[in-house]
Amino acid sequence: MRLILREEVDHLGGRGDVVNVRRGYARNFLLPKRLAMEVNDDNLRLIEKEKKIYLVKLAKEKGEAEALANRLSAVKLNFQRKVHGETEELYGSVSPSDVAEALAEKGFTVEKRKITLSEPIKSIGEFAATIKIHPEVSATFPVTVEKDDTTEEVKDENRET
Repeated sequence: MRLILREEVDHLGGRGDVVNVRRGYARNFLLPKRLAMEVNDDNLRLIEKEKKIYLVKLAKEKGEAEALANRLSAVKLNFQRKVHGETEELYGSVSPSDVAEALAEKGFTVEKRKITLSEPIKSIGEFAATIKIHPEVSATFPVTVEKDDTTEEVKDENRET
């Protein structure tokens, strides 16, 4: 089924693109959520007008996104986590939600689904996190995970008593 996208859809296309999708995907997801419309002459003219307005808006948003990306690139996040004995593996992991919360504490509002980690963070070390701010702009910054020393201090105090 051929459709015109009204919004950007992940792994499918951008606003104004004419795409070919399966009928079930169109009927059950794209059309009810008003993410797409059927291809015909009226809709093509309508989407062309909307696309021109959207491109002007997108250019403005891109400038704002680049400024935000520059500020985010200067951010360094540090996490302290408990580890398994000497293997240096974390008891849990540092997830995109943890990164989003840490960024919120620093004054940045970012959706966790826009954050991608270079690899799953399950050990101590330095990792890279990337945030897709805009379709053409992303920011990468370091995430450092350190051993939480407070648990060892408590164990040492318990041994002395």
